[in-house]
Amino acid sequence: MAEPHEGPFVPVPDVAGYLAGRWSIERTVRDLRTGTEGRFHGTADFRPDPAGGALLHVEEGELTWDGTAYPASRTLRLRPRPDGSAEVDFADGRPFHDLDLGTGQWNAVHPCAEDRYEGTFTVRSADEWHLEWRVTGPAKRQLLRTRYRRTAG
Repeated sequence: MAEPHEGPFVPVPDVAGYLAGRWSIERTVRDLRTGTEGRFHGTADFRPDPAGGALLHVEEGELTWDGTAYPASRTLRLRPRPDGSAEVDFADGRPFHDLDLGTGQWNAVHPCAEDRYEGTFTVRSADEWHLEWRVTGPAKRQLLRTRYRRTAG
């Protein structure tokens, strides 16, 4: 997988239009304190929110950590803006971060209690994008790298 900060990047004028559909996910989760690493494999669906005006980002799959596999899922809400960017919220409505892929790359920051999440989004092609989150805080030091690839159907 290419490093998230390396080009070339593909500009995306409409985040919601680009993300709509189904994606396969490959993610590594590294605990930088202990050196342990896990892997997540699954899918992400970006589909219309039944409440209207947004896309639901639903991830489902399996996280393997220390030799044990666990089911894992999360839901986010992507609220498109007229300029092609979007606001990303947690499923319960709390704000997460903004997302603007107009240049093909975006950096986001999310403070969470005493932890800090720094995300780098990069668009590689019409059918592939990457996301890296660096998490730092008193109890966490993690690196999560994810590759999303569009799937047929």
